[in-house]
Amino acid sequence: MNFSDPQKNIESIGIGEGSVVVDLGSGSGFYSMIAAQKVGPEGRVYAVDVQKELLDRLKTNAENQHLNNIEIIWGDVERVGGSKVGTGIADVVLVCNILFQLEDKESIVTEALRLCRPNGRVCVIDWTDSHFGLGPDESMIVTEQQAKSLFSKQFELDKSFDAGEHHYGLVFRKNN
Repeated sequence: MNFSDPQKNIESIGIGEGSVVVDLGSGSGFYSMIAAQKVGPEGRVYAVDVQKELLDRLKTNAENQHLNNIEIIWGDVERVGGSKVGTGIADVVLVCNILFQLEDKESIVTEALRLCRPNGRVCVIDWTDSHFGLGPDESMIVTEQQAKSLFSKQFELDKSFDAGEHHYGLVFRKNN
């Protein structure tokens, strides 16, 4: 096992060419950039974050790599509708390394549900531990079991995957 690898994790999710992906809490865009390459020119990635400076970095990196299929959105993923992305458009919603940061974890589940089309999927990747202070404080960790419980209220667990030495990966499917 190794530290979390966004490229490997995107491969594990199985994002197809032409897909629409919404990256909630995209940060500087590690997952958004790789997803944009996977979905190709016919697909679309919506990168949503509340931190403008991280979105500026993502925009610069996307331009440098000629990825014209990323739409950068300043939004609040803790509010239903706060992503500013249309209802029912996502084939895949990414919730990567942000659960531990959210005060209202239920709202991101509701927002993911709103964004997913029928049979759409939500991929949750988060920390299993603080890795000697490299990750979040132990008190902020959302365990794999807690994440399963949180998302299973609105989605069916499709699969688990190895997301790295200090991360778990879960894929949920929208109940229709």
